[in-house]
Amino acid sequence: MDFEQSSNQPPSSIPGAGQPGAQPGQPAPQPPSGRPLYPPPYPVYPPPRRFSGWRILWGVFFGLSVLANIGMFVLLLGLVAFFAAGQGKGYQEAIIREGPMDSKVVVINLQGIMYGDQADNVYRQLKAAGDDRSVKALILRVNSPGGTISASDNVYQQIRKYRSEKGKPVVAFMQSVAASGGYYASAACDEIMAEPTTITGSIGVLMTHFVFAELLENKLGVLPVFLTMGEKKDWPSSFRAPSDQELQYVRDRLLTPAYERFVEVVAEGRQKVLSADQARKLADGSIYVAPQAKDVGLIDKVGYLDDAIADAKALAGVQRARVVEYRRPFSWFSMLNAKKNASVFTLESSTL
Repeated sequence: MDFEQSSNQPPSSIPGAGQPGAQPGQPAPQPPSGRPLYPPPYPVYPPPRRFSGWRILWGVFFGLSVLANIGMFVLLLGLVAFFAAGQGKGYQEAIIREGPMDSKVVVINLQGIMYGDQADNVYRQLKAAGDDRSVKALILRVNSPGGTISASDNVYQQIRKYRSEKGKPVVAFMQSVAASGGYYASAACDEIMAEPTTITGSIGVLMTHFVFAELLENKLGVLPVFLTMGEKKDWPSSFRAPSDQELQYVRDRLLTPAYERFVEVVAEGRQKVLSADQARKLADGSIYVAPQAKDVGLIDKVGYLDDAIADAKALAGVQRARVVEYRRPFSWFSMLNAKKNASVFTLESSTL
């Protein structure tokens, strides 16, 4: 019986069968490492991995950072699209007073210190009004203490050009402060009206010049050195006290021409009520409250916005009109451009 049972078993199941050096009834030889030479007949599974809390926490942080980066990218794309939309060339009309669409009075805003960007903004508004056939009259709403002579003269010429080419009336409406360059631009209009508390006038020219020589040499120990070709190339210099000859040179070459131009503008714009001599007499830098300005002939009327609207419609010969103002869509680029580069040669721009 023992022989028959042993003979029925396959050779592979007999311990030590087919293995070199194995004797019947003896275990198979083992390698030095203690592992069997042949794998066991059942699968061997690795022990289960242990997950630590730190791995889970770092995984959560990683997932959140990925989601945050995606959200920031989508938000950045939305902001770029939103701000870029504000770069459109057109203006949006904001209704100030209701009225028929085929008859409009447009309010052009001249706000703040006048530099090149202000003049460009007025030009774009005038062009938009000129392209609209329903516009019957304009109101130049001024709230400016002045600015550079070039920007003030630019706005003045643009308004004069609009009046001559379009043949439509323009009423200047002063609010708060409309002095120096603000009055310069207003002189181009058919009529000037100001609120009772408006400060205007200041007809004159101002140039500011600083000398840092003592600060640099005595306080900081800095000695500036300039090499110039041409005697007047550095007149006046901020690094040394100017001589009387230099000051007279600047006065003759810069201040006097600008002043004469300002007086000419006032005399031309107010020729119906002021003579050239009267205009020059008023050009001494004096400021006036609206009632005083009316008494000396610098403005025509004292009133409020509705009064200016009524005068604009009367000059245009219309009974009813929709009053609108132009507003540009918000733009990131325009906000970045809000910082102005001041010019050395300026009109009176101090706060009154």
